[in-house]
Amino acid sequence: MRILYLHQHFSTPGGATATRSFAMARALAARGHAVTVACGGYEGAETGLAGPFQAGRREGAVDAFRVVEFAIPCGNRQRLGARGAAFLRYAARAAGLALRGRFDLVIASSTPLSVALPALLTRHVRALPFVFEIRDPWPELPRAMGIGNPGLWWAMDRLADAACRQASAVIALSEGMAETARTRGARQVAVLPNGCDLGLFGPHVPPWRPEGIPPDAILAVYAGAHGPANGLGQLIEAAAHLRDPRILVLLVGDGAEKPRLRAAAATLPNIRWLDPLPKLRLARLLAGSQIALQCLAPVPAFAEWTSPNKLMDYLAAGLPVIANCGGRAARLLEDGPCGLTTPPGDAAALAAAIGALAADPVRRAALGRAGRAQAERLWDRRLLASRFCDIIEAAA
Repeated sequence: MRILYLHQHFSTPGGATATRSFAMARALAARGHAVTVACGGYEGAETGLAGPFQAGRREGAVDAFRVVEFAIPCGNRQRLGARGAAFLRYAARAAGLALRGRFDLVIASSTPLSVALPALLTRHVRALPFVFEIRDPWPELPRAMGIGNPGLWWAMDRLADAACRQASAVIALSEGMAETARTRGARQVAVLPNGCDLGLFGPHVPPWRPEGIPPDAILAVYAGAHGPANGLGQLIEAAAHLRDPRILVLLVGDGAEKPRLRAAAATLPNIRWLDPLPKLRLARLLAGSQIALQCLAPVPAFAEWTSPNKLMDYLAAGLPVIANCGGRAARLLEDGPCGLTTPPGDAAALAAAIGALAADPVRRAALGRAGRAQAERLWDRRLLASRFCDIIEAAA
């Protein structure tokens, strides 16, 4: 089968962002399918391609599949208007590729929601079936955060309705996302969460610490985007509450909020910063850390409508996790247990949880082992990729 996989933010493990689409494309190729991944230039991503762009695109073989990369930069530091323009430019280029190429099925992976446009167009023009993958429910999350306006939300509602109703199957990363798809009229919905790369992350990885981190420091690491949705001001406030000088809070990543956050933490001696790290280096950093931090803004919708990739990396690494959100993430940590949860928006409680784990190495080790065991039992990405392939083949 010839499959066109549309994911604007595609990255190989050489990048510093999520690699779900890389793993799924590789699994489809291993089943004998001819896979073409179409992407843009996402900040922190590495597509595996090199060399100049010709007419705004370049392409080549990556692993066992083909990648077409459009010269459309996009990232969390862009203003909303610039990101929206990048989304629409990608949708237009992807539509041209889909209409001109010889494909049997399209996978449209959002966000952004605009990836549904080329999938819907090719369905109507060429009768190609498509699978719609929901990584973040739009416009539910932007509306919950107050990002955008009623007119934009109305337009996204109509697009999400069409994508869910006309898709041969919908893949959602959480049951909460799946429920939004069913509400919009999806016929076939499967829940397939983010998974763990057990070979890349784990206790077998040689540890690494950045220069200047004392060897006896207790390192609490957050690795991910620094945007409004992440609510990292709570980590700054929590660091201000910590009294143990051995504890260092390390924030790894980039985003629109990072300059403001660094300014707010300028006087705190227990905060450290790193730019985004390639997954291979991040795996070594997690192996050299003691605590992992999962942080989101205190938005109630995040409880069931998010499936953070970083949480899977933490569990695979065998680190105890502290999360400041309820819902699905809290249930994962309670199963084991493999971490602690604190109320959203409560920086003092977050600091207390960090302090409690810092003071108890035996408990840290036990929670970390339970997290790794849960990752092996439930979230092995190879098993989830096999299920993904089954869904795609059935949809065709």
